[in-house]
Amino acid sequence: MTRKFTGDKLLIASHNKGKLEEFSALLAPLNVSCVSAADLGLPEPDETESTFIGNARIKARAAATASGLPALADDSGLTVDALAGAPGVYTADWAETSRGRDFVMAMEKTWALLEKAHAAEPRRAQFRCTLLLYWPDGHEEVFEGTVQGQLVWPRRGADGHGYDPMFQPDGHAVTFAEMPVAQKNAISHRAQAVSALLKACFK
Repeated sequence: MTRKFTGDKLLIASHNKGKLEEFSALLAPLNVSCVSAADLGLPEPDETESTFIGNARIKARAAATASGLPALADDSGLTVDALAGAPGVYTADWAETSRGRDFVMAMEKTWALLEKAHAAEPRRAQFRCTLLLYWPDGHEEVFEGTVQGQLVWPRRGADGHGYDPMFQPDGHAVTFAEMPVAQKNAISHRAQAVSALLKACFK
């Protein structure tokens, strides 16, 4: 049976300020305040799993155990059919450089691999998000969201982030990076997962 969240403070198991702001805004109408792992000085655990749910569990469990608060973690990325699901959980890793993350480089790498593989068109891909809410007693709830689409080249659009300029969601003629932010956020993988989380545990 799904467990309802009944507290007034939720720990966001992330050091990303953007994620804290996003969840704080979503939960503010429900009188739930959010604090991040960074705010509490918690270390970032190594993400050693090969699945989105596995890495989300590592982050949420570590934060909840260290703080005594229920913790919410997310893990997300891009899966490409012709690349056997890569980059998947390694989506951010593909962009890592000595100077920080370079997603232009990552997109170029992804397209080059598709070209090398002579991948058929359309080149199908999915953005995936897994949210995991973990209580200090070990109970967890998992919610997932997926957006189906195809990869396009050359990349298009200046908005969005990550792989958005090369991802065209099904039913649309534009990439995520060409969409107004509000439109993308209404259909995104994270929006789907968040909607399921709120419906099940907060409403």
